[in-house]
Amino acid sequence: MSEAGIPATALFDTPRELVSDRYEILRLGGGGAPTTAICGVVRFDHPAAHQLLRLLPTVITIDVWRMPEAEWLQSTLRFIAAEAQELRAGGETVITRLADILVIQAIRYWIARDPAAQTGWLGALHDVRIGRAIALIQREPTRHWTVASLARAVGMSRSAFAARFTELVGEPAMHYATRWKMHTAEMWLAGSPAPLSELAKRLGYQPEGAFSRAFKRVVGVSPGAARRRAHAAAASGEET
Repeated sequence: MSEAGIPATALFDTPRELVSDRYEILRLGGGGAPTTAICGVVRFDHPAAHQLLRLLPTVITIDVWRMPEAEWLQSTLRFIAAEAQELRAGGETVITRLADILVIQAIRYWIARDPAAQTGWLGALHDVRIGRAIALIQREPTRHWTVASLARAVGMSRSAFAARFTELVGEPAMHYATRWKMHTAEMWLAGSPAPLSELAKRLGYQPEGAFSRAFKRVVGVSPGAARRRAHAAAASGEET
């Protein structure tokens, strides 16, 4: 750990040891008390993750010494570091899965303790009925949901459900369902060669033009442009 007042070194100016195409060891300084930091990049492709990312704070600080999970969190970090150094068969898969767990645990820690996570969309997930409605919309994006069908599914009257959904989530249920369909379509466009007409039909839009208009209204670009952008990003190795 460095002393106060020492100028920072730019990340890409730091001497590094290339372990593989995806892993590097960076070493800086010397002479003081050693500090080990594990850094990584996590890519979120699912539309639910995009919504969550907009709500997350810039930094989540976790006091692992006071957590019930402290022992396994520390052992998991040590395991990741060892795998990155040795790169045994299957090592990258092990690191990826363990990193996923650490990220999920960090977000769960924030949700459980930060008052900002108890309101809006995240807060609505804790509501027994509205949380279930959100889960239904997200699990079955191709289903033709209506306010009435969602209300029946969660055991509420249509009017009570509509009012409570809007109050907790911050937007009407049908706006949320449409937005979820379009973000699901965005994910399909990036990963499937299927024609737009087929994707539109899967999401319940006939004709295709209705789907294109709804998509552009929510995403901001046409489905064709979104597909080209996704393919260009994949070709250049761009992380999103």
